[in-house]
Amino acid sequence: MLKRLAKYNMKCHYCISDENGCEDQIEHEEYQYLNLINDILENGVTEKGRNGVTKSIFGASMIFSLSDDRIPILTTKRTAWKTCFKELLWFIRGDTSNEKLREQGVHIWNGNASREFLDSRGLYNNVEGDLGPVYGHQWRHFNAPYMGCVAEYSGKGVDQLQQIIDVLKNPDPNVRTSRRLVLSAWNPCQLDEMALPPCHVLMQFNVSEGNKLSCALYQRSGDVGLGVPFNIASYSALTHIIAKHTGLVAHEFVYHLGNAHIYEEHIEALRGQLKRKPYEFAKIEICETNENCEKIDNYRIEDIKLIDYKSHETILMKMIA
Repeated sequence: MLKRLAKYNMKCHYCISDENGCEDQIEHEEYQYLNLINDILENGVTEKGRNGVTKSIFGASMIFSLSDDRIPILTTKRTAWKTCFKELLWFIRGDTSNEKLREQGVHIWNGNASREFLDSRGLYNNVEGDLGPVYGHQWRHFNAPYMGCVAEYSGKGVDQLQQIIDVLKNPDPNVRTSRRLVLSAWNPCQLDEMALPPCHVLMQFNVSEGNKLSCALYQRSGDVGLGVPFNIASYSALTHIIAKHTGLVAHEFVYHLGNAHIYEEHIEALRGQLKRKPYEFAKIEICETNENCEKIDNYRIEDIKLIDYKSHETILMKMIA
């Protein structure tokens, strides 16, 4: 076990040649993700679960730098970053209606929002597209009685995200460095009301050296082929947005996975991805306006700009609900 983890956690290197033919060793953080794929393929256990056959391991970690506006959107395949960020902003606003995503051309929740799937969860009273008290509800209205995706929840439940923002904006550095900046999407009281219990369940923010903001995420279950690339991009972007909103500087995203798995339908596609060499990560710019300075809910996709994103072509993989 220790040997496997040591092998996984090591960041790989590759050689590049400059215009004079001189080779150099370059370390790239994306190899952490590629190592995870390789680790699962080589050492994973084959299991039949709720929605298919997977190879999986239990326990993995990655660390990505967010310094100098860097954002770790994977480059060994094209990542649909606008789709990812639209979903993130949907979380931030506390939305739980899949129709709000569909209106923006985002279809990643369709399988879990269908009449058939909701009925399979016993959610017969939810209108189609009502996902129940999923991520956004718990982020902004934790444990408020759920009355449907169009109900008004202002002032109800616990606004975990705003509580963290208020601490990060505190001018007292001793307050900002609190070790209690924790947000949980896992609410046992309401799991049975959710279309899908949350996979990325717990995040913690940390301020170091006075103004450097980092985020650590614990994810109980990670679909390495499709979900994990989105989670890396999403929580890194969230850290950049909160840093901008609170006058801090984004520093690191620390990612912990419990059950990390690859669906058998994705194996060959991921073997192909392992043959690709990463490009330099893109940079992100969060545009500040008078409106979004006031409330984090006000950020829109137009406020997020990706700079110099270069990637290999798209790899198609089936979405498994």
